[in-house]
Amino acid sequence: MRKTLLFLLITFFACKSYAQNQPESMTSKSTYQNPIFGGDYPDPSLLRDGKDYYIVHSSFDYYPGLTIWHSQDLINWEPVTNALQKYVGDVWAPDLVKYNNKYYIYFPANKTNFVVSADNIAGPWSEPIDLKIGNIDPGHVTDDQGNRYLYFSNGDYIGLSKDGLATTGEVKHAYDGWKIPREWSIECFCMEGPKLFKKGDYYYLTVAEGGTAGPSTSHMVISARSKTPFGPWENSPYNPVVRTKSSDERWWSKGHSTIFEDHNGKWWMVMHAYEKGFYNLGRQTLLQPVEWTKDGWYKVPDNIQTDKPITKPKGTAVARFSQSDDFSGSALKAQWKFFQGVDDSRFKVANNSLTIKGKGGGVGDSSPLVCVPSGHSYTADVEMEIEGKAVGGLVLFYNGSYFSGILADQENILTNLRGWQFVTEKKVHKRHVYLRLKNFENNVDMYYSLDGKKWLKTENSAEVSSYNHNALSGFLGLRIGLCSIGEGSVTFKNFNYTAL
Repeated sequence: MRKTLLFLLITFFACKSYAQNQPESMTSKSTYQNPIFGGDYPDPSLLRDGKDYYIVHSSFDYYPGLTIWHSQDLINWEPVTNALQKYVGDVWAPDLVKYNNKYYIYFPANKTNFVVSADNIAGPWSEPIDLKIGNIDPGHVTDDQGNRYLYFSNGDYIGLSKDGLATTGEVKHAYDGWKIPREWSIECFCMEGPKLFKKGDYYYLTVAEGGTAGPSTSHMVISARSKTPFGPWENSPYNPVVRTKSSDERWWSKGHSTIFEDHNGKWWMVMHAYEKGFYNLGRQTLLQPVEWTKDGWYKVPDNIQTDKPITKPKGTAVARFSQSDDFSGSALKAQWKFFQGVDDSRFKVANNSLTIKGKGGGVGDSSPLVCVPSGHSYTADVEMEIEGKAVGGLVLFYNGSYFSGILADQENILTNLRGWQFVTEKKVHKRHVYLRLKNFENNVDMYYSLDGKKWLKTENSAEVSSYNHNALSGFLGLRIGLCSIGEGSVTFKNFNYTAL
């Protein structure tokens, strides 16, 4: 009897753990499970345009920047275009808006704020215009007369010209935030990410407070309302509307929210959060419903938990986007970004291959081409041909100082562990080789192949959980990178990303 009871208990907890970690397709056709963007997709700004939804995130030092994604059901997303081609620095916390049938993205970079605009969401998008005003996290709002304003992270605002391409008047202060109890564990007060909309008689201002990273309980969603876009602002009695209360939760530092009404009259919030145990994935995009109280405040329904299955919004699913790439066509697909700017003369897409000229003396200064892994465990592999004295590589890349991976020169296989690079397999190929990384729960094994079928594991592996903001700063996530280093060029073919 005791053995039977023990077996039943073990089976119950094993099944419970298994069910909680299933992908969306394994939960229910009527529900979804967060995140809606797995991987490094922070600071979401969402725009509804009829039946269509568009979202943009911080793109940091990866270019082309400000990728716009499209959905009709808020769960499945496809890339539309990259709105920023010209390098202007480290891009944070954008705001995507539509005004008088024209689209705008306001964003901070290089200690100022910029705007790009387009008549069509798919572009072409304009060159960035410097608004010549400091602060971060611009949030756009219009009043009932159509006058336009930008709010900033510190509660200041400034007027905008009718065309939205210049500031007008003086900077004024309107909001001081919600006072966080001193006994709470937070990183800092750090008010940021203002997002504004009007419903009924009130303008609603949503901000983040508590610090983007730091303790798991730092970030939170704060709400306030006013009869004018300039205040005085009344803080919500439900503040914080969203907050991680314990490190036992799956999602840490939940915050930076956009509140919106869907095409069917339901209200939602998108926000970002770090995932427990996978801080190195960066801040992932989450979605959950909100409801309105009788006295005109929004809050999270009592039966909603961020890490549990949630009833899907209504809408038509677009095709899910794949990170794999056969390099067909003549242009880079939207998942690819160059670290620290794009040099169009450096690469060419043709004949189902991507050729990148070598640059720099190592991984860190080679301006690798990166994409975002979307889950905990995966394999990434690519075929390479080495020309001249170049070195090609497949790495996990945090920034120019922190990375690990497997590389190849004209005949050798090399390993890079946290910047320490050495030959691990001597004279095993002749300028043509396949490389693979297998990341399973932050433990990364490295492989090479001569035919793309039989894979040989090297003796070297890496543990990559420490590649995260709390350890290294930068607010970044770990990305998969293709490197072309030194003199010569590397041709890449058949990049395959497979979730495990």
